[in-house]
Amino acid sequence: MAFGGMRIVFIGTGEIGVPTLEALLKSEHDVIGVVTQPDKPVGREQHIEPPPIKKALANGAPNASPPRTGRALALPVLQPARIKDHQAIEEIHALKPDVIVVMAYGHILPRDILNIPKIACLNLHASLLPRWRGAAPIQAAIAAGDRQTGITVMYMDEGLDTGDILLQRKINISPTDTGGSLHDRLAQIAPEALLHSLRLFAEGSAPRIPQDNSLATYAPKLKREDGRIDWSEPAQTIERKIRAFNPWPGASMKIERQTLKIFSASIVDLSGEPGEILRSEDELVIAASKGALSLSEVQLEGKRRMSAAEFLRGHSSTLRVAR
Repeated sequence: MAFGGMRIVFIGTGEIGVPTLEALLKSEHDVIGVVTQPDKPVGREQHIEPPPIKKALANGAPNASPPRTGRALALPVLQPARIKDHQAIEEIHALKPDVIVVMAYGHILPRDILNIPKIACLNLHASLLPRWRGAAPIQAAIAAGDRQTGITVMYMDEGLDTGDILLQRKINISPTDTGGSLHDRLAQIAPEALLHSLRLFAEGSAPRIPQDNSLATYAPKLKREDGRIDWSEPAQTIERKIRAFNPWPGASMKIERQTLKIFSASIVDLSGEPGEILRSEDELVIAASKGALSLSEVQLEGKRRMSAAEFLRGHSSTLRVAR
C-alpha cells in the first residue's frame, strides 16, 4: 500500500487518547468513524456528560489543523452500550476500515471486531508490555518504583494485552511523577508512536514481536478502597502509592473518624509504631513500618485542599490515626 490515505476507525474513551485522535485528524489518513462509550452521569450532581473522546470532537478537535476540524465535527460517533452486540459490530464493519486504532476504550474487543480491518487492529497501551497488562498500568508502574514506562503499540488479540508488539516508545519515570503527570506525558508520546507504526505498514516493514508471557505482570482496575493507606507498609512504598493514586483513586487515611486525602508527602528518617503520629505541631509526621512520612498537601472530607500545616492549625494536638 502506498503511504497515506488509510481508512481508520478510532476506538477510545479516556483523556489519554485525545492527542492521538487529534494527530490522526490532521494526518494524511482518513478517520472514518469514532467508537466510544455511552455518555454517563458524573460528579455529585450526576450530570450526563460525554466521554473525553466525544468531547474533543464536539469541541472541534482544537489541535487539529484546518480543514480536518470540520470533518471531525461530521464524523460518525458510535456509542454502543455493548460493543459485542451484533448491531455495533455491523456498524463498524460497514465503515470498511483499513486499520482500527484502540486506546483506553475500557472493554476487550470481540474477535468479530478484531477481524474487521483489512490491515490490523492496533492497541496503544500505556506500559512497556508485557509489564503491566491491564486497566491501571500507569499507577502500577509508579507504585512499583519502576524507572521507565512507555507506550506499546501492539496487534490486538482476544487476550488482555497479550498481542504481538509492533513498537514501543520509552520515557523515564521521575521521582516526583504522579499518576496524573505521567498520564499526560504518555498521552503526548502516543501520537508519534502510532503514526510511525502506520508508516511501517505502508512500507511493508511492520514487525511482529511476540510477548514473553513469563515476564507478564498485571495492573487490575483500581477501586476507591485501593487508595486506603496501610501504615504497616514501608514509608517508601506508601509515598509511591500517594503519587501513583493522585488523582485517582486518591490516597487516604482515617484520622479522628474522618477521611483525610493525601496528595503529597515526603519520607523522613524517623521511626515509631506504624500509624503513630510523631509530630503534630507545625508538621504532620506519621510512622510507617520503616521510616515515616511528612504529609505535605491534604484535604479533609468536605473541605478544601490545604497544606498539612494549615490542617494542623484547625485541629488539636491529640490527633489519632484510625488503624
